[in-house]
Amino acid sequence: MSDTEPRSSHQVAALFSGGRLTAIPRKAARREQLLVHLAQTLFERDRVYTEREVNDALLTVHEDCSALRRYLVVAGLLERPRDGSSYRRGTPSHGAPSHA
Repeated sequence: MSDTEPRSSHQVAALFSGGRLTAIPRKAARREQLLVHLAQTLFERDRVYTEREVNDALLTVHEDCSALRRYLVVAGLLERPRDGSSYRRGTPSHGAPSHA
């Protein structure tokens, strides 16, 4: 565990109130921390998800599941084929730490 991980976890926790995400961060670095957290806590490795399952998981934390899903895909934290038929947890594209 690096020295920045506890601080990062605290910063992510500050984005939630009552288990719900209060806002999607505008700053890329903070949003990346959130996305890594969501990928690790909501999606299992090596499991294939339908878009509905991804949306349902994301709706447990925020009503804008489409934006969160898009951010996760762009960051490489969720991978999907070109036809969008399925999703799978990926690896971070920017070298973010993996804890699972």
